[in-house]
Amino acid sequence: MSESLGSEGNVMVRVAGLSKSFGGVHALHDVSLAVRYGVVHGLVGPNGAGKSTLIRCLAGIHQPDEGRIEIDGAPVTIPTPQDATNLGMAFIHQEMSLVPGWDVLRNMALGVPHHTRLGLINWGPVRARAREVAERTGMRFPLTTPIDDLSTADKWLVMIGRALMHDARLIAMDEPTASLSVQESERLHTIVRDLVAGGAAVIFVSHRLDEVVELCDDVTVFKDGEVVRKTTAAKASRADLVRAIVGRDIDISARPAPPAELGPVVLEVRGVCDQRLVRDVDLTVRAGEVVGLGGLVGAGRTELARMVFGAEHPTSGQILIEGEVAHYREPADAVADGLGMVPEERRAQGVFLDRSIDFNINLASLDSLRLSPALPLLRLREGRRRAEEVARKVTVKARDTDQEVGSLSGGNQQKVAIARWLIGHRKLLILDEPSRGVDVGARAEVHTLIRQLAADGTAVLVISSDNEELVALCDRVAVMAEGRVTGELTGAGVTLDAILSLSFAHSHKEGSAA
Repeated sequence: MSESLGSEGNVMVRVAGLSKSFGGVHALHDVSLAVRYGVVHGLVGPNGAGKSTLIRCLAGIHQPDEGRIEIDGAPVTIPTPQDATNLGMAFIHQEMSLVPGWDVLRNMALGVPHHTRLGLINWGPVRARAREVAERTGMRFPLTTPIDDLSTADKWLVMIGRALMHDARLIAMDEPTASLSVQESERLHTIVRDLVAGGAAVIFVSHRLDEVVELCDDVTVFKDGEVVRKTTAAKASRADLVRAIVGRDIDISARPAPPAELGPVVLEVRGVCDQRLVRDVDLTVRAGEVVGLGGLVGAGRTELARMVFGAEHPTSGQILIEGEVAHYREPADAVADGLGMVPEERRAQGVFLDRSIDFNINLASLDSLRLSPALPLLRLREGRRRAEEVARKVTVKARDTDQEVGSLSGGNQQKVAIARWLIGHRKLLILDEPSRGVDVGARAEVHTLIRQLAADGTAVLVISSDNEELVALCDRVAVMAEGRVTGELTGAGVTLDAILSLSFAHSHKEGSAA
């Protein structure tokens, strides 16, 4: 770590009276807070509350309209991201900025100023520094590993490693555990604690309020662009933070009432395998049922879902939809057959960031807007009307449906991705990490939407790394480990301990429960 770290408890970053508007709408209004050395500072609040806008102001992406930013007590302006780096700050956003095709070393060294007089990178000292950082962060893979071969958890380590390569004195992390398992989250927590023990300041943004209470020292609650509460984790409980965020108590842990009656089997997976992770998987989902897929990241859950949706193809086994073998060449065939999917990586795969909410919501059902089957002309007014209706239903926070999806908060982007499948009836809806990056209030709304879809007869398959979500949402949970289903849980058997136990099972028969 850099010699320039301050003393524990001293303020590294102070913002005072910070305001920022977009199109006349306040994203931040008169925000003041202090981030101290040796402290984990949690930022919580609903989607669109201003957390990301504050971080972008510190990162030099946005310029505040009013207010002051101080670093080590001195007022500063941060016109560019490079200026933020030069001031000792590093920012790890939810959608990680890693370069596909590069190895770990080159990704960690990105932007590190170690050039020779000829402008070339002097790889000797860079590699030596990277080895030191890798050891400090507990990387268990060679620096020559292609970044595409790493799990999400290991990619986070690379991003943290890049920050340490820059000798960052403040590291801001936006939803670092959103797609991590419990064990991977605990590993990241250990690294965060080591960082602050070494004197760094950490900003930690999370919708997982339990981990905020456990990990953070200071906590600031945002709502509608303003700071509504400042506290310490020692003085706040999860219930206290929920009340501050949404203004009421919300119970998201209660088990759903079992469906009164299930319909026929919609999805049946028989002995499906691929060439990588999925091995001899059997699974069924019935109409009106919410089935969860639990397990650790890398267990094969997403790969199985992609095969069902036609994005990948099994090497053996069968996938049946309503009793008929599905021969989907691509996802468009699955959509035409009444399937929908919200992928884990919403920014890369789930939405078009540079297009409007209107465009994104109507994308999967354009045929129903055609003026004539023979003409490529659409009823645009009707498309706008139904986009507005669906956006209201899922409470997308936006100026109007003309707004670009890329300008929305992460949680509102997720709502748009889900809203696309609410037009018309879907036989099967697959949701991969449906509440990733979604605040506690919006999460309850998403769960209500999912339950309503099931009540209307849709078969729903939910993949989640949040075991609490599986317990709260699903009628039945199949757990995968090392590419196999290690057991199924139903009714009162769907518990956190049971899911965790099956996540570490290693044989198809081991640990079955009902």
